[in-house]
Amino acid sequence: MEKIPLTRAGYDKLQAELKQLKSEDRPAIIKAIAEAREHGDLSENAEYHSAKEKQSFIEGRIKELEGVMSLADVIDPARMSGAIKFGATVGIVDEDTDEEKTYQIVGEYEADLEAGRLNIKSPLARALIGKEEGDSVEVRTPGGDRSYEILSISWA
Repeated sequence: MEKIPLTRAGYDKLQAELKQLKSEDRPAIIKAIAEAREHGDLSENAEYHSAKEKQSFIEGRIKELEGVMSLADVIDPARMSGAIKFGATVGIVDEDTDEEKTYQIVGEYEADLEAGRLNIKSPLARALIGKEEGDSVEVRTPGGDRSYEILSISWA
């Protein structure tokens, strides 16, 4: 199996979610199912079916998180330097609009574009990998081709 790269912060966040699911959400849904059973006929009991559906989601997410964490390769960006790679925080400017953005390149399970965490498998991240400060990159996006200049690279 292939290792899954995660930053320490990303790993800790997934670990906290797993703990929440196991220690709070799972016992709460078991209790809700037991209460719904007490209402009688299960075939027409919407509360029971809703609780069972939620239980299925919770158990599936627990399995997914346990799988990810068992394959996790936690990488500390603070120990890195040089060209852009996993964990780098990169400042870029769109060469057409002069709009500046900053992204940290992270694993797919911790990616959140609105929070500035860019999935390493995204077209932009793939274009940035291996580049240096001052380089320009061309990126083919669903909205068309874009050009970016790399303003800064940091390893927070």
